[in-house]
Amino acid sequence: MVTISLCMIVKNEERILKRCLDSLRGLADEIIIVDTGSTDATKEIAAKYTDQIYDFAWTGSFSDARNFAFSKAKMEYIYSADADEVLDEENRAAFFRMKEVLLPEIEIVQMYYVNQLANGTIYNYDKELRPKLYKRNRTFCWQGAIHEQVGITPVIYDSEICIQHLPEGNHKDRDLAAFARLVEAGERLDKRLHNIYAKELFISGEAKDFLAARTFFQQSCRDEKRDGDELMEAACVAARAARLAGDTADFFKYAMKAVAAEGCAEICCELGAFYMEKQDYEEAVIWLYNAAYETESILDIHSGSDLPLRGLAKCYQELGNEEQAAEYAKREKNF
Repeated sequence: MVTISLCMIVKNEERILKRCLDSLRGLADEIIIVDTGSTDATKEIAAKYTDQIYDFAWTGSFSDARNFAFSKAKMEYIYSADADEVLDEENRAAFFRMKEVLLPEIEIVQMYYVNQLANGTIYNYDKELRPKLYKRNRTFCWQGAIHEQVGITPVIYDSEICIQHLPEGNHKDRDLAAFARLVEAGERLDKRLHNIYAKELFISGEAKDFLAARTFFQQSCRDEKRDGDELMEAACVAARAARLAGDTADFFKYAMKAVAAEGCAEICCELGAFYMEKQDYEEAVIWLYNAAYETESILDIHSGSDLPLRGLAKCYQELGNEEQAAEYAKREKNF
C-alpha cells in the first residue's frame, strides 16, 4: 500500500475545514497544513488533526504556497486538497481501494471534480478530471533502443473517484483582483492564464471588472505573439467592456474582429445585447439566434444556451409575438 501526504494551503477556513478533513480521515499518512494568514480559528481546528502546521507569508502566488507545502511532504505520494472539497463515503472507499493497489509507475492520479457549475468561476463543465495525487519523487529513465531520450511525460491514471466541490461562495473578486495586480505589474499572462482571465470575466465578472480589464485585452488584440484563440478571447472581452462603457465605435471595432474570425457565441450575445439596448429587437433576434444555434461558446457555456434563449424570449415579447416568446422561455427553462 502506498503512503500519502495530504498537503493543504488554507486561510480563514474555520467554517469548512473540519468537513474536509473528516472526509479524508484515514486516507493520509501525514497531514500538512500551510496557513497563509488566518485570523480565525483555522489553525486551532487543523491542530486537532495534525501537528504539522506551518505559517507561510503570502507572496501573492498560490504556486509559491503549494510548493512550500509540497516541500514538507515525506510520503510516497502527495494529495493536494482545498478546504472546500469533500469525499463522500462511496468515494472514500474507492480512494482507499486505489491506495491499496496503485502501481508504483503511476506518477499522477486524476480524479473527477464535480458540482462545478453551482458556484464556479471558471467552470463550463459540471464534472471534469483534475490531477490530485502526485508521486513525490519522479524516477527518470532512458527510453528507445536508438536515439534514446529521457522519458519526461508523466504516467497518468484517470480514476473514477469523485470529489465534491462545495465552496461557500464565488471567489471571483479574489481571482480578478489577482489578475489585475499581475497586469499592473507588467507581467505577461501566458496562454492558459489569458484564457482563465477571460473565462472568469464572462462567467462571473461585473461591469467594473470588465472596465478594469479593458486596456489589457485591447493590448492583447494587438499582440502579434498571441494566437488565434487568444485574440478571439481578447476581442470578446474588449467588445463587452466597450459596450458597457458606451463606446459604440470601439464596440464594433472589437466585435467585428471576432466576427471576421468566424465568430463565437459570446460575441453574438454581445451584438444581441447591443441591439436590445437600442430597442432594435428584430436585429437582436438575428444575433441571439446565432449565439444559441449557429456558433459555439469559447468562454462561457451559457453564452451558447440559456442566455441567448432568454434574450430571444424577451425580444419576441417586445415584438408582440407571444407564441415565440413562450417557446423560447420554455427552451431556456428546459436547459
